[in-house]
Amino acid sequence: MNEEIRALEPKKMWNKFTDLNAVPRPSKKEERVIEFMKSFGNSLNLETLVDKVGNVIIKKPATPGMEDRKVVVLQSHLDMVHQKNNDTQFDFDTQGIEMYVDGDWVRAKGTTLGADNGLGVATIMAILESDDIVHPAIEALFTIDEETGMTGAKGLEEGLLEGEILLNLDTEEDDEIGIGCAGGVDVTAKRNYTQEETPEGSAAFKITLNGLQGGHSGMDIIKGLGNANKLMNRLLFNSSEDLEMRIVEINGGGLRNAIPRESVAVVVVDDFQTKAFKSELEKGMEAIKAEYASLEPNLKLSIEEVEVPEKVMELEAQNEILKAIYVTHNGVYRMSPEIKGLVETSNNIAKVEIKEGNITIKCLTRSSVESSKEDLANTLRAGLELGGCNVELSGDYPGWAPNRDSAILKVLDGIYQDLNNEKADVAACHAGLECGIIGDHYPAMDMISFGPTIRGAHSPDERASISSAQKYWKFVLEILKNIPKK
Repeated sequence: MNEEIRALEPKKMWNKFTDLNAVPRPSKKEERVIEFMKSFGNSLNLETLVDKVGNVIIKKPATPGMEDRKVVVLQSHLDMVHQKNNDTQFDFDTQGIEMYVDGDWVRAKGTTLGADNGLGVATIMAILESDDIVHPAIEALFTIDEETGMTGAKGLEEGLLEGEILLNLDTEEDDEIGIGCAGGVDVTAKRNYTQEETPEGSAAFKITLNGLQGGHSGMDIIKGLGNANKLMNRLLFNSSEDLEMRIVEINGGGLRNAIPRESVAVVVVDDFQTKAFKSELEKGMEAIKAEYASLEPNLKLSIEEVEVPEKVMELEAQNEILKAIYVTHNGVYRMSPEIKGLVETSNNIAKVEIKEGNITIKCLTRSSVESSKEDLANTLRAGLELGGCNVELSGDYPGWAPNRDSAILKVLDGIYQDLNNEKADVAACHAGLECGIIGDHYPAMDMISFGPTIRGAHSPDERASISSAQKYWKFVLEILKNIPKK
């Protein structure tokens, strides 16, 4: 199946992407891909090192005639988001990604594709391996754990790199040149609760809400897509207000940087309220479907009667947590007043887990303005603490402040216009790129971000445009030819 990917142009890049996608590489489990990259660098007889946190650096000298150009750092991250459809049988820890061509798109069979940021990694690998691409001296920086904490960029050692220019290959629109991004902070709420005996004469139901698009919690947050955790909470809140419903457990969402697509809850109600309960759920769902008709056409709800459990959540804690989740902000919090169309601050309620006396709620708050990020994090903390939770703020990382006077920006802007007869979209994005963190370690480095068009990142609908990859590849080669002199 993956052989058809190897035949795509540019073959140098797609072949390396296929090799990479054969290696399991979930965030925080990058041991195999680190060894893969280390072996790759050594096989080329290039200087290769792994720093103390696991970032891989491979250095390649300039091609003849390019020795007087500035050293360039080519940077991408090794890890990928692991998401799959519920009906897809796949083990991310042992299997390589199964890819196929669908028109102009490369897709994966029921899982994330890993184009984010695998195409960037593959691009750098192809350049390192080539003997016919003109380029200055290159320092290839492959970071780890970008998707779940950016610990690779945070732990990057100072003094390992000499490059004056950094090209980050992690932007997902081929007409965009990135000059800034949002920072982020994890907001995690936890509390315990007492389990009570299930009332006699109860019926139990498993409620499954799925079919949502999901997507990247930064780039896609502006779309107003449905969040499975918020929608499930809305349904349960209404049922708990009108009927004597009791929660047994809830499991919704997953990764902090993915908009949650599915939520499953098990609840009990009195036998005599069964019909009214189902009617209440269906009525609530019809209202939600009407609201999201154009955004989430595949949204669905199923209600299945299951065996009655022995324990349920205590009523006081249930009421408090349903109210706390209801008031927890999800989505865009503030648009940038300076840059039209840019989300400044947002939150994604990524995970809600209630089971066996424990509650965990995980959010990712993003902002390009530190004070606004702090404001929203405190807003979330206040509401969740009122719901009886202990709240921890962690994993804080800075944004990347735009520099419209960047020298390398002028180079890329001119090349893009020459190649495509139109101007690039020079913009900041609401995703979290590693440039701001790397810039803390190497403040003199001139940074820019770009990449091929990728859609549906962080979801099983992730796909990469074949024609865009060809356009992007030509752009990369021209940039390397035109790096300024020292």
